Amino acid sequence: MMDHRKYWLETMLKIVNPVFENLSCNSLRKHMPVECHEGLKNDREKYTHLEALGRSLAGIGPWLELEKLDGNEKSEQIRMQNLVLQSIDNATNPKSADYMNFKEGSQPIVDAAFLAVGLRRSYKSIWLNLENKVQEQVIQSFKLLRDRAPFESNWLLFSGVTEAFIQTANGDGDPMRIDYSIRQHEQWYKGDGIYGDGPNFHWDYYNSFVIQPFILQIIEMIPKYDTELFWKRAIRYATVLERLIAPDGSYPPIGRSLVYRFGAFQHLAEISYQGKLENHIKPAQVRCALTAVIQKTMEAGSNFDNDGWLKIGLCGSQPFIGETYISTGSLYLCLCGLLPLGLHPTDSFWSSPDENWTSKSIWSGEENFIDNAIH
Repeated sequence: MMDHRKYWLETMLKIVNPVFENLSCNSLRKHMPVECHEGLKNDREKYTHLEALGRSLAGIGPWLELEKLDGNEKSEQIRMQNLVLQSIDNATNPKSADYMNFKEGSQPIVDAAFLAVGLRRSYKSIWLNLENKVQEQVIQSFKLLRDRAPFESNWLLFSGVTEAFIQTANGDGDPMRIDYSIRQHEQWYKGDGIYGDGPNFHWDYYNSFVIQPFILQIIEMIPKYDTELFWKRAIRYATVLERLIAPDGSYPPIGRSLVYRFGAFQHLAEISYQGKLENHIKPAQVRCALTAVIQKTMEAGSNFDNDGWLKIGLCGSQPFIGETYISTGSLYLCLCGLLPLGLHPTDSFWSSPDENWTSKSIWSGEENFIDNAIH
């Protein structure tokens, strides 16, 4: 029987080690490549390092927060916690060689938000263990973004979640940015668990990359919204995502940002981590489904360069499917598909026997549940 947790942990560490090992030593700018569209390196290198930091921490945050580990995994966790603490100082200290760009362009609105989500997901282990001066550096870095407005799309949630984190940390968040992000997405709801990316519906994975996970973060930090309604929609969308995973671990390559690889299932990972799956979906079947997705995307070969950095692609190196806004740092959003590592090894997600996921079960001729929309 496959040791799923060991495989996930090894995958996570292989991906994330270069980011925090370098950033903690102020050598991320020096050593991380900037793979991107030809002719755009001078632009994307302004943003790619904050992308790598924010998305990496958003993915590994729950694991950093997990208590009562032991053995080698505990040792790795302590090592990574220390690397992350130093990395955040370096990233937000204006005198640091790896000080990151919060001042220029729109892209930092995005990745400050991922950093905020990562800090929220690792609040006790990372945020509360940062020195006071580093906490202040982070908050001041976030506030630098207030001179720029997000686009009328999922970007509203980037400003919303960053300000919600500021509000949680020191009570100085901007209530208008928070409230507007939620109210607009209430208006953009399309039905059956799906929100528009702005007023229009898009066939892509942005409900999983950003929209639904960030809504859940905001309503958790700012408890003034109809949480029951948002959770009902979130649980339905997780059910849909689980059904999209084919028997071989592939999934429809629909929409933009496919190079985020198994990060397309961040929302399913989040709902599993929160223990909120629909009653007929067993945690073990999601574990097996996500393992199949990780294997499908990560074992194709050529996913990494010779120094261990991710390369643009969905299934191996496929630079032609990366959009103009994609660069090396963008790719670390894949780590957000590993959120259940924040569940203890004894949790049923990890400890229950293997189960076929819905697609594998149905295409094997097994009995399964009728799928129903929500209204």
